[in-house]
Order: sequence, then C-alpha cells, then structure tokens
Amino acid sequence: MKAAALEEDRADWFADARLMILRLSITEPEFTADDLRKVLRPPASDKWPGLAFSRAQDAGLIEWVAYVKSKTKSRKGSPVSVWRRKTQGVTP
Repeated sequence: MKAAALEEDRADWFADARLMILRLSITEPEFTADDLRKVLRPPASDKWPGLAFSRAQDAGLIEWVAYVKSKTKSRKGSPVSVWRRKTQGVTP
C-alpha cells in the first residue's frame, strides 16, 4: 500500500504545484521555486519542484528569465531559476 499512497501523494502534489505556479505567474511578475516553497507543502522528493517548473514550461504556461541566488536557507545561495508568465505564443 505504501507505493500506492506515495503515487497518490505525488499526483496530488504535482496538481497542486501546477495550480500554484499558475497562480504565481498571474500574481507575480517574476517568481522562483523559493516562492513556490512558501505556498505549497514540501514535496516527498527534492526533484519534484524542478520537474513541476519544467512541466509548466513545456505546457507553455511560463518561460525562463534568469538565474539568481536562492534565498532559502537550506539551498545555501545555490542558483535558482527565475520564471515569468508566458505571453507570446499562448492561445486562449
């Protein structure tokens, strides 16, 4: 049962992450995974946030802007991507 529970948590987390990324893209001119961490429960894997942003980019919702130093203490100033809502080439 553990595997099924983890898979359900994974699906729920990614669905919530997609909504939060979309929300951030509407409310903030630019945002990072640090911002996502503030509004979403921690993922079961450290790889999930990056994958969530990649999926949102692949879906045409956001676009990469630059790298900045992370402000999350545990990331110790490592680079983090800055994103913004994609407006060019998006069809309603």
